[in-house]
This record gives sequence, structure tokens and C-alpha cells, in this order.
Amino acid sequence: MLYTIIKENTYQDSIVLMLLSNKLSAMDGVNKVSIMMGTPANKDIFKSSGLGTDELEKANPNDIVIVVDTDQEEKASEVEAEVDAELKGDSSSQEASKDQEALNWKRAMELANDPNLALISIPGQYAALEAENALNEGLHAFIFSDNVPKEDEVRLKQKANEKGLLVMGPDCGTGIIHGLPLAFTNVVNEGDIGVVGASGTGIQEVTTIIDRYGKGVTNAIGTGGRDLSTEVGAITMLDSIKALNQDPKVNVITVISKPPAEEVQQKVLNVLRNIDKPVVTLFLGDKPSYQEENIYHAYTLEETAVVSVQLSNGDKPNFEPKIVEDANVSLKDSQVGIKGYYSGGTLASEAAMLLKEAFQDEVPEEKKEAYILKTDHHEIIDLGDDMYTQGRPHPMIDPEKRIEMLETSGNDPETAVIMLDNVIGYGSHDDMANELAPTIKRVLDSAKEDGRELAVLATVVGTEQDPQGYQKQIDTLKESGAILCETNDQMVRTAINLVGGKAEQPVLDVQKVEHTPEDLAVDEKIMSLINSNPSVINVGLKSFTEAVKENGSECVQFNWRPIAGGDEKLMKVIQFLNYYEGDTSNGLQNN
Repeated sequence: MLYTIIKENTYQDSIVLMLLSNKLSAMDGVNKVSIMMGTPANKDIFKSSGLGTDELEKANPNDIVIVVDTDQEEKASEVEAEVDAELKGDSSSQEASKDQEALNWKRAMELANDPNLALISIPGQYAALEAENALNEGLHAFIFSDNVPKEDEVRLKQKANEKGLLVMGPDCGTGIIHGLPLAFTNVVNEGDIGVVGASGTGIQEVTTIIDRYGKGVTNAIGTGGRDLSTEVGAITMLDSIKALNQDPKVNVITVISKPPAEEVQQKVLNVLRNIDKPVVTLFLGDKPSYQEENIYHAYTLEETAVVSVQLSNGDKPNFEPKIVEDANVSLKDSQVGIKGYYSGGTLASEAAMLLKEAFQDEVPEEKKEAYILKTDHHEIIDLGDDMYTQGRPHPMIDPEKRIEMLETSGNDPETAVIMLDNVIGYGSHDDMANELAPTIKRVLDSAKEDGRELAVLATVVGTEQDPQGYQKQIDTLKESGAILCETNDQMVRTAINLVGGKAEQPVLDVQKVEHTPEDLAVDEKIMSLINSNPSVINVGLKSFTEAVKENGSECVQFNWRPIAGGDEKLMKVIQFLNYYEGDTSNGLQNN
């Protein structure tokens, strides 16, 4: 039986509500609880997950909607009481700090001390509006939100470029600006390597390896995954490369992306060929066929990090991939399958690339669902794909789906190796290793009882300074029986080795490539952003404000909620009127 509860005009962050949904779904007598804001998109998610009700249609975007699936009517009241208690606690904490928080742009700009960056993490259908407001206020924009239409991204980035500003994102999960970690980011030492990337977990893997080798980064500028598409044309990537080139603290420039559109890739490479500093590029999934005199083309994330460190040290690039030599597991002939369940999409892509290289005779099945790779024996799944995150938290926060996958694949007699990533740092689960460890131990014990051995390989993406404790995460996973690998590259190659395969590392000759001259000038506002502690207005997730302040930068919390009942057309009209009246803080906005 479905019971619907609506909390009118009670806006709350989506991640908070998702985590609360998971917590309450575990109550005895409750089949499932889903708690979301009453936006049209969320109503569709309710319906697609079998939780659609007639009462649901009455909800507005500013209303919290709770749908409880239970056979006991009194359980719905218990769920409502728990939600009220949680919201009351959050309301009390907001009341205590309301003088330092804003409900509109006018108040945010008044509270902030010379702000220059807006960090935006609100529902995607509204993110472009607030990013435009930020640009109108003269702020750079870091858009964590996803599901922003590409045409909005193109318009915003063109506008920013004309104003001498950067738009990082949309769907920009990671960034380090002048040592300040933004969104899902690790605490990385400062150093002389400058990174720009169209990949969140790609940036995390590369920068954390650099940190563990004793080096550091000046900035790691995220662009969002679509920046190198034909439509966007690498606007943010190109401006960021030029800024890193002008920064005297940067001695090595590292560029990370999945394979771009061919004409965009050539545009980026032509700019890089005009730069005198050593450059490392990774277009992950595009196997390099040559090296250049001043540009090293890497094949994997670990190689990108290691070569960046070697160039920073003044050494000649020399990367040799590694495996875990003492990963001894006695497999039966029938155990041939490698299964990878990832929270990091770029890490999943790297795993799929290496598996395809090693098992070229296995024809991949037609791509379906969130599989990055699926063959007769092997599968790599990105659990951060929209298919798995609609209406539920990202797997870096929520272990539920990976636990389910672990148990399913562990019971499959064909499975030889299961691979897991544990991405720690700001924004991630407080102790993911502790959540996964009991299931890993149970799966390994169950396989033994069935007369099989099984390898569970794990890698931790993080640094010693991360709040979860890098070594603590490793120790917890080891105690569960997992085999720990230093990097994703090492984990995948170890898995391949265990089932009798090998992923070859390309050995390349140096070629000279002609290029055309480029103007490498960059606006002073961008240089100011990457050379000083940003002053941030955080529009959305309150945990991001806490992380910014913990790392020594000023931050004003903007407690955003949709105006005009969430009507996007009306919101755009109000924005237009506010802007052209010269007042982007009109009382209609975010009140």
C-alpha cells in the first residue's frame, strides 16, 4: 500500500533527502520510502519506480513529498515523525547560523567579502539560471549540477568568455583552485603541476597519485565532461590551459579528457604546441600512436600522474605499469569473469579500455544500461550513471547498489575477480570501506564454502590528508580480505593477469608535429582566480560551504529555493526583468 505525505513549502537539498530515504527504508515493516522535492522531474522518478500516486500530483516544487510503501498504515505515521525530527534538527542548525546565510543574491553579495566564485549545486533544470546570475554579478561559476541542457552550457560559456570569466561545468564534480578543494575533491599538496580536466574522478586519480609521489598541484581546473564537444568547442579547457601557461608557479601542464571531437582535439593540441612548458595529455580511450618533443601523450591515468611527476623533477619520462605480484588466488577453469563496479565513471572507462586491449578476441555485446563494457565473461559498470542515481545518492555516498552487485557477482560461479574503487575526500562517504568490508568478507567466505576462491581487488583514491583517513580505508578493506592496489591501472592489470591475460603498454617514437601560432593571452580575472584564495558564494549543498571554510577560504552559504513555484519560464522572465532593471537582487528572487 502506498501512502503519500506532502510537506508544503519546505525546501531541502536532494542529497539530504536521498540519504534520509535510504535510512527510513531500513525501518522494520517498511518496504520502501522515497523522499524528494515535488518537481516535475522527481514526480516522473516516483512514477517510474512504482511509487506514483494521485496525491503526488498536488505537490509543488517547493514541497517535500514522501511516499511510503508499507503494509502497515501506522508505519507511514512513524516515517512522517522521523522526517519531521530530521527537518527540525536541520532547521535549528540553520537558525543558529542564519545571520551568515543568504536567501537571495543581494544578501549573498552583501555578506561576501569581494566574492569571485559561485559554487552551484542545485537541481539541474535551475542551475543555468543561477550560473547566469553569477556571471552577471562578475563571478566565475563552478557548476556541480548535472542535467543542464547543452545549449545552456554553450550560451553560458560564451558569455563567460566574453566577460573574461570561467564556467567550470556543468556536471563538474571536482576542482582545486589555488589549493582550495571544491565539491568532490581530495586534499592535495600544493606544487608546480597545473591540471585541467574534463573528468572528475580522472582529476582525483591523477592528483592523488601526484600527491602520494611527494609532489603537488597549483590548480586542478574542472571543465565538465562536455566541454570538448563540437558544440562547446573546449572554451573552458582552452582558457584554463592559457592561464596555467601564464602562471609562473606552474612548471608542468597536465590535460585530462575522454576522447574529444576530432576538430576540438586538434584545436587543443595546437594551443599546447605553442607552449614551452612540458605538457602531459591523456585522452582516455584514445590509444596514443606517437610522442612529441614537448608533449607526452599518456595511455592511462597512473601514467599521466607518474610522467607529470617525472617532468616536474626534471627527469626523462619513463613509465612501467605494475601489477600486485603476490595476488595468489587459485581459480577453477570455469572462473574467467572480471567484474568491475565503479563509483568513478572515468575509472570505469579506463578499466573497460584495458580489458578490451587484453581480450581483443572477445566481442563486446551491444552497449546497454550503464555497462561501460559487457562481453561474454567480463563486465564493467559505472554505478554513477544516471540510470543508477535517479532518485538515489551517488555511489560515492551510498554503498547500497555496490553491496547488491558484490553479492550477485560473488555468487556467480564464473566470476574470478571483482574490482571496486573507493573514492574518498570531500563530498564522499565518511567511511565507505567500513560499509563495504562486511559484504566483501561475506562474499569471500561464501565462495570458500562453495569450494571456490575469489579475488576482490580494491583501490582507494585519496591522500593521507583526506578526512576519511587514506591508510585507515586501506586497512579496513585489507582486513575484509580484499587485495589492495595502489592505482586503478594496477588493479585492472592485476585482474587481467589473474585470469591469464595481459594489457600491453604502448611504446612510442617521438615525432615532430607542425602547428600554427596561437594567442596565449588570458584575462586577468582568470589569473586572479587561480592565484589567490577564492571568495565563494555557495549556492546549494551546505557541506560544500563547510569544506571551503575548513580549508581557509571565505564562503557565504546561499540557501537556494526555486521561486515562482518552480515555473522555469516565469523564473526566466523574472531574471530578465531583474537584470535589465539593473537589480539582480529583486525581492521576487529567492524569497
